[in-house]
Amino acid sequence: MNTSSSEKPQRLTVPVALGSRSYDIHIQEGLLKETGQCLQALNVSGRVAIVTNPTVRQLYGNVVSRSLKQAGFRSLFIIVPDGEKAKTFGWLSKILDQLVAERFERSDTVLALGGGVIGDIAGFAASVYLRGIVFIQVATTLVAQVDSSVGGKTGVNHRLGKNLIGAFYQPKMVLMDTKALHTLPKREWVAGLAEVIKYGMIYDRRFFQYLEEHIEEILNMEPKPVQHLVKRCCEIKAEVVAKDERESGIRRILNYGHTIGHALEALGNYRKLIHGEAVGIGMVQEAELAHHLGLCSSLVVKRQRELVVHAGLSDQLPSVTFSEFWDAMQHDKKVIKGQVHCVVPKAIGSVDVIPLDKKTVKQWFDKISSCRRQ
Repeated sequence: MNTSSSEKPQRLTVPVALGSRSYDIHIQEGLLKETGQCLQALNVSGRVAIVTNPTVRQLYGNVVSRSLKQAGFRSLFIIVPDGEKAKTFGWLSKILDQLVAERFERSDTVLALGGGVIGDIAGFAASVYLRGIVFIQVATTLVAQVDSSVGGKTGVNHRLGKNLIGAFYQPKMVLMDTKALHTLPKREWVAGLAEVIKYGMIYDRRFFQYLEEHIEEILNMEPKPVQHLVKRCCEIKAEVVAKDERESGIRRILNYGHTIGHALEALGNYRKLIHGEAVGIGMVQEAELAHHLGLCSSLVVKRQRELVVHAGLSDQLPSVTFSEFWDAMQHDKKVIKGQVHCVVPKAIGSVDVIPLDKKTVKQWFDKISSCRRQ
């Protein structure tokens, strides 16, 4: 929806109800220019450490720092590398070193400006510095806006697995400027659509159908469907997180596509596949596994595969051995009492969490490997 210069873009607000840790998600085109005003409205005071990467700083650093200055805040930048390579103990330590050097206090704020990696590492730093200081998420990528910036998961990777070291630490506010999505490389935009499709599969069949019907407009980044999908994904995640903040029950459904997806990321040393690409493959393969186990119909697999492929994502497992594949899944944080658990679809909009038996998974893996060779 295009607006004239006299019209202010509509702001959508999604509440995350967590008692004393409740906060709002604000979604609006051009919201980056109002970052300072939003912090003022939240009664935040003190200095602001803007954690970001070189790419995002060049795109949005001046806009955000200027807005903060106009609102009376002093800010500084803490720069970490682009991509998954920033999610390490080394870079976490460098963020903490700078906070210590600048003598940040509990009244000061860490602001994550960027995508999921930035939110994860900045949030973890905020959670452990002085045992917790104010944390604000300003999400600029599709994955961050529809998924990772909401819910309080923070952390870094271990060399043996993704997100193994971290904490649940809720932000005080999440800001999403949908206009920022237009500067994403096509690969990042398409990868983010995997998380969008995930929400339809796990929770809302009508939303899944909406995606099927509007995928071309979404791929063309038309404002109205983009704003709708960001809001709907946030609503679903907020509802799930409010029911299960620490992932002991229903929140585990948000990991659909991630058991296999995280394994594929680790097998590629976090360099071959970006997160959404791995999740897209993971969803398709976890649905195939569910069908192999008799848990869902072939139509569920077909509809999901077609939407994933239409969105521009791969649906094929990379060339790996079963031993490599199974070992990578053993290091996932969803392992319980030594057993891998996986989210699998029963129908569009309905999933279950099941333990995986190695023998059964190998039968499925051998079957799809045989089909691929033919």
